[in-house]
Amino acid sequence: MREALQALTLRGRGFLAGGVTAVICGILVGERDLVRIGVLVLLLPLITAGWIARSGNRLGLVRTLSSRQVEAGQPAQVKLELSNVGPTTGVLLIEEHIPYALGSRPRFVIDSMAPGWHRKIDYPVRSDVRGKYDVGPLHVRVGDPFGLIELTRVFTKTSPLIVTPRVEQLPQIGLRGAWTGSGDNRPRAFSSGSAADVTVREYRLGDDLRRVHWRSTARTGELMVRREEQPWQSRCTLLIDNRKASHRGEGAGSSVEAAVVAAASIAVHLAALGYQVRLVSATGEDLTRGWHDGSGSVDSRPLLEQLAVLPTVDISTLATDWVDDTVTGGMFLAVLGAVDDRDRAFFSRIHSTSGPAYALVLDVASWNARQTTFLEPAATSWLQSHGWKATTLDRRTPLASAWRELGR
Repeated sequence: MREALQALTLRGRGFLAGGVTAVICGILVGERDLVRIGVLVLLLPLITAGWIARSGNRLGLVRTLSSRQVEAGQPAQVKLELSNVGPTTGVLLIEEHIPYALGSRPRFVIDSMAPGWHRKIDYPVRSDVRGKYDVGPLHVRVGDPFGLIELTRVFTKTSPLIVTPRVEQLPQIGLRGAWTGSGDNRPRAFSSGSAADVTVREYRLGDDLRRVHWRSTARTGELMVRREEQPWQSRCTLLIDNRKASHRGEGAGSSVEAAVVAAASIAVHLAALGYQVRLVSATGEDLTRGWHDGSGSVDSRPLLEQLAVLPTVDISTLATDWVDDTVTGGMFLAVLGAVDDRDRAFFSRIHSTSGPAYALVLDVASWNARQTTFLEPAATSWLQSHGWKATTLDRRTPLASAWRELGR
């Protein structure tokens, strides 16, 4: 009741003031009719507050999304189901709070809800910008027919929506990897691959101690041994250069967003070909899980979720401390922004450590509005002369064309 009285509108406060004034004046001048009118005017907002306090507290909400992960530019449908388990409500003004990137806030009006009634409402959301967004909370304003009280209820629960980068269709090109295809098994000695290619199991009595895999043992706290048979599966390490200083432009039209689209398209394309893709950022952070223990899959959805929330970082050079035997024997592919001489040690180390190395170098100058003439980045020529297969991607070149050029 106290909360309802605090929610009195300007009209409701005016009724209270008018009722008190009429009662006092009626008593002073001895007019009983004026006192009766004042009491009626005074009681109206009080009775309304009691009714609102009793009826506006027992609403239920179920929110469902047609999909928790959508591609940038594609709509998602949000469904709201309101239920009333209390007495008849007054007019309900519903407002769903969503980020502005998903569109304007949807607002609905429901005249009233009888006991046990349900209302279903749906509305679309759409974002051209990748990211993770919270849909909600839902605000319900309970009003009365006289406009004397407006009480707000908030359903605090929100629903996450992940907007992944746009994925472009890429043509199939000749890629040189350590293995091709997936799904077959073949015996292979551990010495013929890297530590990343090992699958392990728990130690059993009688196992040769020379087969103990110490890295997995240290990680799990239990004695683990190597298996003798491995799944035959192609692997690719995909590096995305997300350094802030390496890109130009702002917002959705920046070169870093073009790099994210390229990385997402490549990851989906390789996963469709049966590759297990590991995504690494410029800081050396491994954005994928299950790579070292061989439990990773070719499902590209976790990669797209990581790319959806990938930030730019304030570092000047590409991290090198993560380059170890986990990239040996597999394919390496880099989506790069502007690079300089300080990054050449990283490229030399990758080429000597990994298998086939590919690079898609963005001509970030083409994303600079002040730049009118574009030149091929010197990094492309340097990488080609040092054993890499590299090509340039500028703002005007379709990604599919650059990808096709990379396979020549």
